[in-house]
Amino acid sequence: MKKLLAQFMKFGVVGVIAFVIDYGLLALLTELFGINYLVSATISFTASVVFNYVASMRYVFTHKEGMSRRREFIIFVVLSVIGLLINNGCMWAGVELLGVHYLLTKIVATAIVMIWNFVTRKIFLDAGE
Repeated sequence: MKKLLAQFMKFGVVGVIAFVIDYGLLALLTELFGINYLVSATISFTASVVFNYVASMRYVFTHKEGMSRRREFIIFVVLSVIGLLINNGCMWAGVELLGVHYLLTKIVATAIVMIWNFVTRKIFLDAGE
C-alpha cells in the first residue's frame, strides 16, 4: 500500500505539470487566439499527453518486461484518446449543458480524467514492481 501511495504521489507531480501545460495552452489558445474551447481543449490535451508519456513512463510506472516500447506507446495513446473523449465530453457537458465557464469545467474534467489515467495505466502499462 505504501508503494502504491508513493507511485500515486509521483503520478500527481507529473499530473500537475501536465495540467499546467494543458490548462495554460487551453486558456492561451481560446483567449488570445479566439479558438473554440473544444478545439483548444483537444490541442492542449494532446500537448500535455506527450509530456505525460515521457514523464510517466520514466518516473512513475515500471516498464513491463517483454512489452516493446512501441506497444507500450500505442497502449498509452489509446488510453489517452479515451481520456481525451472523456475530457471533451466533460468540457461540452459543463459548458453547454450546465453553463459553467470552460476554465472551471476543465478543472473537473481533469480530475475525472486523472483517475481514468492512473487506473488504466496501472492496469495496462505498469509492471507493478
